Amino acid sequence: MVIRNLLRVCAALLLGLAFLAGTGAPASATPASDTSSAVRTVRYDASRAAEFRAAVDEGARIWNERVSNVQLVPGSPADVIVLADDGWPRARVTGLGRGTIWMGRQAVWDGHYTVRIASHELGHILGLPDRRTGRCTDLMSGASAGTSCRNPNPNAAEIAEVEDNFRYGRTRVAPGITLTEAPAPAAR
Repeated sequence: MVIRNLLRVCAALLLGLAFLAGTGAPASATPASDTSSAVRTVRYDASRAAEFRAAVDEGARIWNERVSNVQLVPGSPADVIVLADDGWPRARVTGLGRGTIWMGRQAVWDGHYTVRIASHELGHILGLPDRRTGRCTDLMSGASAGTSCRNPNPNAAEIAEVEDNFRYGRTRVAPGITLTEAPAPAAR
């Protein structure tokens, strides 16, 4: 009788653990109502970002000051690799908090602000899609806000979305997709 009850308790515990594993939430996940949830550290390597390294560090600082459940820190092994090239800025997201960013010189040559570019591309890594609203107050409007826009700060809705992304382990960016700021080709 005692052994049977002990087996039932063990089976219930295993079933509960299997349920938690199946939801994608870690067993130690903090309820959404608790604002003291664990902070996730996302390490980035900007050693190959050439002249954009300071802009990337500034973009990370901007996000770190505004979100509480994820922090971007330089380090290795890196979750995010930042490179410089002559194309348009873009990010290839491989998962929430993971991917590659290209700090493309083309946007800078056209007059776009490097810190806004860095902050915007880091936003993709944090799970935010391009929105192209044309508003300078929307960080994820990207290049659609024009070259006069020098705002590198996410707005309240973007901040809340990143907080939710890391609270619930979700992203609105499909893994493996490369998001680019390159203008659409002209219609023929």
